[in-house]
Amino acid sequence: MTEKIATREAYGNTLVELGRENRDIVVLDADLAKSTKTIKFKKAFPERFFELGIAEQNMIGTAAGLAAAGKIPFCSSFAVFATGRAFEQIRNSVAYSGLNVKIAASHAGITVGEDGGSHQSVEDIALMRILPGMTVFVPADAVEAAGAVRAAAALKGPVYIRLGRPAVPVLHGPDFKFVPGKGVVLRRGRDATVIATGIMVSAALEAAEILAEEGIEAGVLDLHTIKPLDVEAIVVAARETGALVTAEEHSIIGGLGSAVAEAVAEHCPVPVKRVGLPDCFGESGTPVELLEKFKLTPQNLARSVREIMAKK
Repeated sequence: MTEKIATREAYGNTLVELGRENRDIVVLDADLAKSTKTIKFKKAFPERFFELGIAEQNMIGTAAGLAAAGKIPFCSSFAVFATGRAFEQIRNSVAYSGLNVKIAASHAGITVGEDGGSHQSVEDIALMRILPGMTVFVPADAVEAAGAVRAAAALKGPVYIRLGRPAVPVLHGPDFKFVPGKGVVLRRGRDATVIATGIMVSAALEAAEILAEEGIEAGVLDLHTIKPLDVEAIVVAARETGALVTAEEHSIIGGLGSAVAEAVAEHCPVPVKRVGLPDCFGESGTPVELLEKFKLTPQNLARSVREIMAKK
């Protein structure tokens, strides 16, 4: 059985490791430390942990000040609040100023579950991606999440890391090297390529197995970095397979699907099918029920590959 670990767990563990290595690392949270797993850092380094309460805008402003003073602040809350409620502060205090603030938001997407549409952020990638100078990471598993956190600490400038609530399959071994801005080819294809990010990467691999039983060779490209986008890897996939399906636990507007479609339109036009939430909010239900309802399953990805192949 494949081991499952939540990306937020990997975030909490990696923060503690970084805290031991670099005294300039500080962590801020908005009353959700147990859920975002920053509580691990709080227990290890209480003097470098700042609880801002239910005040996400103040959290980002405080982080901007700490960054201006030479610290490396990691800010955490649920994605819907971190990117939505504090968008103006992220835009003007962090991105516009080019400050070294890292925003690691957990409970992204519909797999938040029963909390419902008000708490399910399906627009955060779009919001962060549009900000000049913002790097955007969406790790697929705990290994990528740990790599993304370390990469964020090493990068100069603002970074957004999208993390999830549920435990997800571990896809990579301990020797995996996270390289910002570089996609990971998990499977070579001939007939089409599924370009996925976050939890949809494991679904894409399952879809490829389903299709293989039918004699269809579908490639899988894991894009853990939405910005800067690995245009070269996308173009290679487009040229090699002639058809693309994008998969994300996010709206199809403004996220991975939009980024890939933009790259393909400019560099190598081929048919593209975007799989994600249509123009809608999430709703209450278990993660499994919601993934089924919004067709974010391996079976639907396989169906989408068949459909896009017919348009080649």
